[in-house]
Amino acid sequence: MKRYLGLWLAACLLLFVQQAQANLTIEITRGSDRAIPIAIVPFAGEGLPEDLARIVSDDLERSGQFEPLPRDSMISRPARGEAVNYRDWRAVSADYLVVAEVTAEGSDYRVRYELLDVYGESRLLGEVVTADPQRLRAAAHYISDQVFEAITGIRGAFSTRIAYVTAQGAGDARRYGLHIADADGRNSQQILDSDQPIMSPAWSPDGTKLAYVSFETERPAIYIQDVTTGQRVRASSFTGINSAPAWSPDGRQLAMSLSRDGQPELYLMDIASREFRRLTDNSAIDTEPSFAPDGRSLVFTSDRSGGPQLYRYDLASGRVERLTFTGNYNARGRLSPDGESLFMIHRGNRGYQVARQELESGRLVTLTEGRWDESPSVAPNGSMVLFATQQGSAGILGAVSADGRASFRLPAARGDVREPAWSPFLN
Repeated sequence: MKRYLGLWLAACLLLFVQQAQANLTIEITRGSDRAIPIAIVPFAGEGLPEDLARIVSDDLERSGQFEPLPRDSMISRPARGEAVNYRDWRAVSADYLVVAEVTAEGSDYRVRYELLDVYGESRLLGEVVTADPQRLRAAAHYISDQVFEAITGIRGAFSTRIAYVTAQGAGDARRYGLHIADADGRNSQQILDSDQPIMSPAWSPDGTKLAYVSFETERPAIYIQDVTTGQRVRASSFTGINSAPAWSPDGRQLAMSLSRDGQPELYLMDIASREFRRLTDNSAIDTEPSFAPDGRSLVFTSDRSGGPQLYRYDLASGRVERLTFTGNYNARGRLSPDGESLFMIHRGNRGYQVARQELESGRLVTLTEGRWDESPSVAPNGSMVLFATQQGSAGILGAVSADGRASFRLPAARGDVREPAWSPFLN
């Protein structure tokens, strides 16, 4: 058991020993054959600091549910719905059309956009958005959210954020960073710098804080940090393992894995009182807890069956139920927002990939094609899964649609990138 624990921890630390990499651009690695054709016409307006239409187009394409029309295939470039000749857009097989114009309004910009149904020849959506120059990208993500929801009926998640960890350098010069960025990987900001490893960032339900593990005191401790002010507190620093923090949906508790009483077990910490409640008690390694959307249970990884598998712990009864049976390695479980699917890292014949299991049927589907994928994190609308993967010898950010039909790579700060976490909805 001690050997197994040592291997487990060594594997975690191995995530940070790769070489540094340069920034990446967004790269679509696999498109969906069921994507909805849509045309995002370049927004009318001169001297704009951002190509807003490109941002909207990229957002929708990355969802895996839309196929934007290339600009060189556009017959015309209208700025308003009344100028649209729907026959032109049917000729290029566009089901939907987004047109917009941007005008200066003092020091701000006024964006007037419309979503049009090409075959129904009708306007589905129309709105005016005002933003200062620093918020133009945010305005574009907002438009993407509105278009996505109007067509799919699912709330868009393009205005959310992500967090991830980087490592750069070697030996005594090695540095670790905790970063936050927009959901498309842009506007990355480093909110923590350390000469010791940082692991397992987890967003609070209101998106204002991150819990994470830091080795800055030469042993793992769990911290909670305000992402805006940088203010932080140490939540847990017992002798031994303090790992894998996970917020309850109401933001009042943190689940974590501690070895304070021997083997790594699951605990709940009341954030206000700092009181701890032990949940599991056995000779196995229990770790990587994650709350169900309703807050009534936890999904966690345990080797109690001989190898890493996923289990559910009912918080009211203490009952433990095994969830995964396909293969001999399933870990890092994360439930979909509707609680019907379980995303995980599954070891198959080709290595470690992101997989989805339907809880009712038990059917497991592999979503990615990498050999060393890890740390899946589900978008708050359940449409995409963020994860870390390898490109050569470096760790990068990847994302895949929940059905596995579309995947892409995201830009990130310089360094070996690991431990991504998708934020909740921010409003």
